[in-house]
Amino acid sequence: MARLSAVLATTHHPFYLKATQLTPPEERMPQAAEWQQKVESYRETLTAADPDILVMVGADHFHQFFSDNYPTFLIGKQPRYDATFYNEEREFGIPPYLLEGHEDLSGYMLQGLLDRGFDFSVSHELKIDHSIICPIITTRPDADLPIVPIYTNIFAPPLPSPKRFWDLGRAIRSIIDEYPSDARIAAVGSGHLSLELGGPRQFGETGPDPVFDRKAIDWLASGDIDAILENVTHESMAGAGNATHGFMDLILMMGIAGPIEASYVDELDLFHTREMYMTWYPEGDPR
Repeated sequence: MARLSAVLATTHHPFYLKATQLTPPEERMPQAAEWQQKVESYRETLTAADPDILVMVGADHFHQFFSDNYPTFLIGKQPRYDATFYNEEREFGIPPYLLEGHEDLSGYMLQGLLDRGFDFSVSHELKIDHSIICPIITTRPDADLPIVPIYTNIFAPPLPSPKRFWDLGRAIRSIIDEYPSDARIAAVGSGHLSLELGGPRQFGETGPDPVFDRKAIDWLASGDIDAILENVTHESMAGAGNATHGFMDLILMMGIAGPIEASYVDELDLFHTREMYMTWYPEGDPR
């Protein structure tokens, strides 16, 4: 059977590459060096897990799905995936990528999810945006491992519940554990803490709700799903910032890991957001 070697949950800031490497040193933001150091330290948590395949969790930022037809949950099943969209290249400096897919695991996971009551959509023409490319840049910049991309709806109401994201994570974990292979699989997913996009709280010195951020990180780090399900609702996330619903993808990642303590936790306050980097090792810390 396959082995789940690591689960990583991270925020995805599209300006990371531009802020730390593509901008001349004298023009970089004050936090650039610290940000790069934190990302490179976080990268080592995936390298230490020595994965063969990456299950990547993210959300499409209305690049190919829209309010009139936005799948609740979707899995890609194709030999390779193009990235990046033009506006991401133009605005963020994210380069184009061609990522190898793992069609066998995609097919096995799709059937397993259907069998567990998750009616997934499937795409054979999926293009990857920065919710997955940003974690590739930060944790696996060589982009040398095959991926299984999973997209969730965190943007277009009506949205699934936080409990549904947790349950999906548990289902993905059981499928990985049953996958008939000796592959080492790591799951890497990105989402948000409190986040405001286009609203009055966007341009603060931190995320719009530092109290929510502190609680959210502590809940995830301790594996406290009971506290999350008791306190996190669509309404409470909207109160923390109009784009905070991306936190549900971080709940999903904790679902893959299980209700266990994280082995690695780091964070950084940046302009208008708090970055978070978290890793669980279900089989024990290989470091």
